[in-house]
Amino acid sequence: MSSSENARGGTPLPANTTSTEETPASGRASLRPLLALKPYLLRHPGRLAGAAVALVLSAGAMLAVPMAVRRMIDNGFGARDGGMIDQYFMMMIAIGLVLAIASASRFYLVNWIGERVVADLRADVFAHLARLGPDFYERTHSGEVMSRLTADTTQVKAVAGSSISQALRNAIMLIGALVMMIVTSPSLSLLVLIAIPVIVLPLIGYGRVVRRLSRRAQDTLAEASAYAAENLAAVRTMQAFGHEGAVAGRFAASVERSFTAARERMMARAGLTGLVILLVVSSIVGVLWYGASSVISGEISGGRLSQFVIYALFAAGALGELSEVWGETTQAAGAAERITEFLTIEPEIKSPANPVPLPLPVKGEIEFRNVRFAYTGRTNAPALDGVSFRVAPGERVALVGPSGAGKSTVLNLILRFYDPASGQILIDGIDISHLALDALRGTTALVPQEVALFADTVSENIRYGTPNAAETDVVRAAVAAQADAFIRALPQGYETRLGERGVSLSGGQRQRIAIARAILKNAPILLLDEATSALDTENELAVQRALDALTKGRTTIVVAHRLSTVQNADRILVLDNGHIVESGTHRELVQRSGLYARLSELQFGSEAAE
Repeated sequence: MSSSENARGGTPLPANTTSTEETPASGRASLRPLLALKPYLLRHPGRLAGAAVALVLSAGAMLAVPMAVRRMIDNGFGARDGGMIDQYFMMMIAIGLVLAIASASRFYLVNWIGERVVADLRADVFAHLARLGPDFYERTHSGEVMSRLTADTTQVKAVAGSSISQALRNAIMLIGALVMMIVTSPSLSLLVLIAIPVIVLPLIGYGRVVRRLSRRAQDTLAEASAYAAENLAAVRTMQAFGHEGAVAGRFAASVERSFTAARERMMARAGLTGLVILLVVSSIVGVLWYGASSVISGEISGGRLSQFVIYALFAAGALGELSEVWGETTQAAGAAERITEFLTIEPEIKSPANPVPLPLPVKGEIEFRNVRFAYTGRTNAPALDGVSFRVAPGERVALVGPSGAGKSTVLNLILRFYDPASGQILIDGIDISHLALDALRGTTALVPQEVALFADTVSENIRYGTPNAAETDVVRAAVAAQADAFIRALPQGYETRLGERGVSLSGGQRQRIAIARAILKNAPILLLDEATSALDTENELAVQRALDALTKGRTTIVVAHRLSTVQNADRILVLDNGHIVESGTHRELVQRSGLYARLSELQFGSEAAE
């Protein structure tokens, strides 16, 4: 779409479409967004089972240590030959071996699962984003999209792997330690059980705060990333206007807001950790005091008290670890919520459930029947208002008119980037809304005004959209597009890697690569959107020769401001304010003294009528 018509596309929404204000539901420490990871985890049942076995073995080995210590204290120290002590130490070495193997296995398996889940999640998020139409990207900043695709999925990775494993392991340790504490000394255990609610309740309250602050930190980071991406993409404009200082200042302010949000989140987590440790240590000291009194009175043995203390330490450590994991998990829940928001967005343009196949071979007939369309937010100023026309197979039709007349909108509707509010668009007599999107777009080749090139080789850029094309076909397309000579002059020829967006090439070279791409696709319908508008005379002539070769035998719709590029069109449609106001050949329209004649006179002078 040309920049002039894009301005008519409605009022853009703010870059960050996700509000940082918490809804009542999100104010709770809900982990529901993490349920979105369940299908990804269940794809790997074998590794999940292996991790679970390793987890149970490692926890069980740890829980066996205090019993060995108790027996060693109560029985081993009383033995005369020391053989009993040797047996207990050998038992502890065996326990350590089991613990080492199980822990190493658990570490590998859970981290493998975490990396695999995040890789699959990123792939699915990108695939979903690729299906969303232009309307979504007009409302959402690219920096916001990239933040969720990278930073948020990284936050989720810890939960998908190590955090879940740590939570389960520490849950087993906590439950196992509590059970063994009760078995060891019910009276001491009663004191511990009284202390647990005092420790857990602050954990739950702080979890809510951490999750809310985590979401805010992620949102502010996304805003900063979006602002940086936008300005760095336009670095030449920024430097040409001497705006580097102002941009750097605004970005620094955005980063500072992100830092402030992250600092508040870290303070909440630090407060949570400190409070839990204080409560745990205080509880342990109280229990030890009571236990020491029981040993002196002979109620329990020293070994039994040692066993109980170790189990109490295990329980305290597990509870402390759970507080850390809870903080990480609630933080990841905020990131998962942001990712889920994207995944729940339904594409506005979809293939029908039962698409109608196009008759083969595709002739390329295009027909608009009373089509009306308005961009979001501009329903009172439709871009097209009751437009009807027919393009015969193989016919070359040009669309001309003032900026914002609706020319590029016609191409967008043919490609079904948008659907009309009313009316029909047909290809070979079939309503395009009944066609599969792949089939529809497979019949068209687009040469846009702003050529999209990628940081890949010249060959791969030409092959874009036709990935299985042979190298000989790529070269043939480049020759037909008048691009072979300058490509071979590049350092590595067709294997030269282009810079981002092809900035190392001139405008004419980029356009010819786009034309080669369209030639290689060999589609029956060709759409040219201001393909020569930004070129000098020499480049325009070279590109025009390539376009003349490309349009032969294809149904072609040309959008142009330069009337010199459309004089040889079979028919010219003149649009103004969303209506077709004139139709005819160049000579016919000049002689009618209408809008086209006025535009022609402005570009060519009074001789245009001749």
